Amino acid sequence: MRAVVQRVNYASVEVNGEIIGKINKGLLVLLGVGKDDTEKDTEYLVEKILNLRIFDDKDGKMNLSLLDIKGELLVVSQFTLYGDCRRGRRPSYSDSAHPEKAENLYNLFVDYSKKFGIKVETGKFGAYMKVSLENDGPVTLLLDSKKGF
Repeated sequence: MRAVVQRVNYASVEVNGEIIGKINKGLLVLLGVGKDDTEKDTEYLVEKILNLRIFDDKDGKMNLSLLDIKGELLVVSQFTLYGDCRRGRRPSYSDSAHPEKAENLYNLFVDYSKKFGIKVETGKFGAYMKVSLENDGPVTLLLDSKKGF
């Protein structure tokens, strides 16, 4: 499972001209599911993301997590995170999960995140979405449950 995590002042996701998910200070997570991912990958990545110490403390040091600041989370599915661009000019998506499996693990990611008592908003799995955000810092991190990077 892969994620692009962005620290944001606010973010929203729109489908067909309607905002379906919106957060204030917190994290925007673009989430991709790989064909070999399991429930363990989901739990690992949720706990890693929610506990990343990437928010400033009173001294301006990145020392606080999303849970510490009681921030908000916007999770948007993005299968293109598994696009392999090493050969040719068209990305190969052979490592991404089948849509049914991907949607199940995406929903599990969202449900598990909600268990931590934070506000969690989402995009719409499989839909064409427009994501708007104000990146804070900017702080952007790449995470992989298989620890490939």
